[in-house]
Amino acid sequence: MRLAEFIDGNVEPILAASEAFTQTQLPAASFLDHAALRDHIPMILAAVAKDLRSPQTDREQIAKSLGHQAGVEGAPETAAQTHALLRAKAGFDIAQLVAEYRALRACTLRLWFDSGLASGPDVVDDLIRFNEAIDQAVAESVAHFTAEVDRWRHVFLGVLGHDLRGPLNAILLTAELLSRMTTEVPVGNHTLRLIRSGKRMKALLDDLLDFSRASLGLGIAIHRAPVDLAAACVEEIDLLRAALPQVEIEYDAAGDTFGSFDGSRVREVLGNLVTNAARYGARDAAIQVGLWGDASGVHLSVANSGPPIPNESIKGLFEPLRRGHHDENADSANLGLGLFIVREIARAHGGEIQVDSTIDRTVFAIVLPRTDAPACERA
Repeated sequence: MRLAEFIDGNVEPILAASEAFTQTQLPAASFLDHAALRDHIPMILAAVAKDLRSPQTDREQIAKSLGHQAGVEGAPETAAQTHALLRAKAGFDIAQLVAEYRALRACTLRLWFDSGLASGPDVVDDLIRFNEAIDQAVAESVAHFTAEVDRWRHVFLGVLGHDLRGPLNAILLTAELLSRMTTEVPVGNHTLRLIRSGKRMKALLDDLLDFSRASLGLGIAIHRAPVDLAAACVEEIDLLRAALPQVEIEYDAAGDTFGSFDGSRVREVLGNLVTNAARYGARDAAIQVGLWGDASGVHLSVANSGPPIPNESIKGLFEPLRRGHHDENADSANLGLGLFIVREIARAHGGEIQVDSTIDRTVFAIVLPRTDAPACERA
């Protein structure tokens, strides 16, 4: 008897063996009833049996064995994909998910051979096709399981960051109130240190929330308003010069830099890029900030001297939780999200960021497409 026919005629014994194994996957399985333990396994078996009957080219066979068999775009989720999502929500880990398929494979083949019906010239071919189909189901399940776990991780981080901002704001307000109420130098110094630490924590939480939104596919939120970016950048550079007294910052603006932008977010971009340049650039060379407007939009560039960025590293610069390999003064509280957030803010404005790094100069350049405000709002 061919394996596909055996599976169709012995679904219940296979499901019973699979269910018995799944019950051992604790603690998650202890909360599942009979139907939930079996979940989409019947549909997965039906899909496997159907696959065994379907003709297959050599190329399709190789792709499936590697877990690369492509699904149909726009098609509904497969049984294996849905099974993975439900197992993730039930609290299974990825090892338990894969173990289910290992047990399903083993019990199906054991029952087939124990029945004495596994004979004939097609046994080897059936075994190969069966393993390929199970491997494909594993690949589909693992991909969806991982995506679902990552999604919930980002949701958790977002909720955590949001909930922490409330008590942190209360601490900051109290510290600022105390600093205004006292004239004693020791107390004043302590409150100022508390305020600085609180603001640092707030910046980290803001970065965490931005990262969570972007990772969930929501992008970074921007709020456009009529703004002259030249004036906004002047204010930010004044703050940067105060925060980085050891760094020389040169600033030059030209052309029409007025438009509809999120000025606060653009200032955040500038702050991150200048701080990055100060951390990685040459200590004895000025950081050059340029801002100019033309018909295509408003251009912002930050250039610094220092060691070049290797070409193979440039593509990964904007990935989250990355730091430069030569960051000798890295802030241990830095999440490594600065350049990631810069890229996401640029994209939220419809722009993009580019990097050009040579032996003596590195330039980060952004073009923000102009969305002109009405002329009356320029006055």
